[in-house]
Amino acid sequence: MENPLHLKSLNHISVVCRSVEKSLDFYQNILGFFPIRRPGSFNFDGAWLFNYGIGIHLLQSEDPENMPKISSINPKDNHISFQCESMTTVEKMLKEMEIEYIKSRVEEGGIYVDQLFFHDPDGMMIEICNCDNLPSKQKLKEHAVSTWCSIC
Repeated sequence: MENPLHLKSLNHISVVCRSVEKSLDFYQNILGFFPIRRPGSFNFDGAWLFNYGIGIHLLQSEDPENMPKISSINPKDNHISFQCESMTTVEKMLKEMEIEYIKSRVEEGGIYVDQLFFHDPDGMMIEICNCDNLPSKQKLKEHAVSTWCSIC
């Protein structure tokens, strides 16, 4: 499929928060995002953050007491995923910060991807992985073509 909408990249995700201050602390001090200027014309509380080529917009809930309860950690739930340099370091830091998480491992063709899942203060699922262990679709396509051509 081509690019019918002529999209260029993912710009940001928005997260509705019980407390923008708590979420701001989490995204800055746990995930390493930094605040960027947010237009002053908004008539609601929030914060904009940026890092890793993506923006996160924190939006203060109008009714924080009635936001959904934080559920158990479920890797099959909606989530945002970040690749990391060292799964060992991430797991060590999560333990030190007493952040509850679960571990998972996926295997594909002898290649292993490790995953850690945990919640932000509002229940948004966060995944940290070494997903770059998996070959890209382009590399898989090139490998398939070269394998097929060597058979010809």
